[in-house]
Amino acid sequence: MGDAATVVEGQGFRTYRWSDPALIATALLAAASGFGQFGAVAALGDVAKTFGHLTSGATFADEAGLSGTVLGVGLAIIRAASFLGLPLASLADRFGRKPMLAATCAMGLVLTVLTALSPSYWWFVAIFALGRPFLSATTGLTQVSAVELTTSLQRAKAVSLMAAGYAVGAGLDAIVHSLAEKTLGFRGIFALAVVPLVFLPVILRKVVEPDRFARVVGSASGAEPVLGPIARPFRRRLLLVAVLAFCVSVITGPANSLVFIYAENFLHLGGIVTSGMVVAAGAAGLGGLLVGRWLSDRLGRRPTVAIAMVGMAVFGVLAYTGPAWALFFGYVAGVTCGAVFAPAGGSLANELFPTSVRGSVTGWYIAAGVVGAVVGLLAFGAVADVRGTSHHLALAAAVVFLPMMLTTGFLLLLPETKGKEPEELWSDLVPVSAGEEVHADPHPAEHHDGAKPRPVAENVADHRGGPTDPGAAERPGARGGEP
Repeated sequence: MGDAATVVEGQGFRTYRWSDPALIATALLAAASGFGQFGAVAALGDVAKTFGHLTSGATFADEAGLSGTVLGVGLAIIRAASFLGLPLASLADRFGRKPMLAATCAMGLVLTVLTALSPSYWWFVAIFALGRPFLSATTGLTQVSAVELTTSLQRAKAVSLMAAGYAVGAGLDAIVHSLAEKTLGFRGIFALAVVPLVFLPVILRKVVEPDRFARVVGSASGAEPVLGPIARPFRRRLLLVAVLAFCVSVITGPANSLVFIYAENFLHLGGIVTSGMVVAAGAAGLGGLLVGRWLSDRLGRRPTVAIAMVGMAVFGVLAYTGPAWALFFGYVAGVTCGAVFAPAGGSLANELFPTSVRGSVTGWYIAAGVVGAVVGLLAFGAVADVRGTSHHLALAAAVVFLPMMLTTGFLLLLPETKGKEPEELWSDLVPVSAGEEVHADPHPAEHHDGAKPRPVAENVADHRGGPTDPGAAERPGARGGEP
């Protein structure tokens, strides 16, 4: 069944169900991004062995091959490179969601493949860092598209699908490495990124440009690339969302990036055990996405985010306490909490802001996450080296992860978005202009299953001459609030 048969009419533009081909294709792009990005995590132990020096000593560097500080700095550089995801994601507010998804995913995968040619550890860091921002932008823009292509009743499900796609791609990367490490090595793992690259043109045929975006922009030439000209009333929201993104990444940066080198080089778990841990985490993560979607739509976005953040911190500490069972359970439970976070966090961060600047907001969200991950990795590596023992890193995890739980209080300063369309969340900050519709019915798509969708071109023509949504800050020369 094609898109045209399942698409329904929303607030003057077409919306889709979470299971429609347009959303599935977008989720496949998230999977490709996950496969490309997670290689540095899954293969980190092999990278350290290849470019480092293993001894029989008891320090972090002796068993890992490289010191915690060196690994932390390398991973921090890779994470810091994602800062370039800010302008890349922002360009989607000018050129469109689909063109930027295609460009960023393709470039990111190409550079990931080239990482296989790295002659040294720092070359590995440099090449992989070049590709990281493109894949980070891809991941963020898939969630933007998911939000804009759906109504409130479908949105958490669609965001969950994007998170599931990324998780599947990352999980496949980890499983392939665990089972074929000796055969492929880290170079073979990165070379496998050519597979999603080959299928990219086929996937892009089903990806669609959201009517929400086409309606606001009118034409690509009518908009300007934005790094952050977000209207003043929305900047407080942006700051709070960025702080939360920072704190989440302080936890997930070290917790996810160092877990496989800890399993392989410290606990000396075999490939079968490691791959079993990944499979278990994948299954549990799927359940977490379902729970997170349900909680998002029933309990609300904010409380779901708070519960998930506390869980990620607590189970992240448990994973590094020493015994193999603690790593297994802590990792699986932490992944599950991250999955619970994804639908609520992704929906909240995108629903709070107008369409015209949603790409820019995603860029800032990426940048805040980068800073958080860098801080987390550097702090974790430094504490691990000071600790002087290789097997018990619980102190480093506790010092870095647990304080982040306190920041869940910032959620009380944000409005709850459950059951609302993004357009409904603007009028309390900026008066709605003449051309901007805010419907009383928050779920119009549920009442128009038989309605004939309006073509994108018609929607664009209807609104090309009118004012846009209030998200973009007024710029010199703008007429009537137009970007």
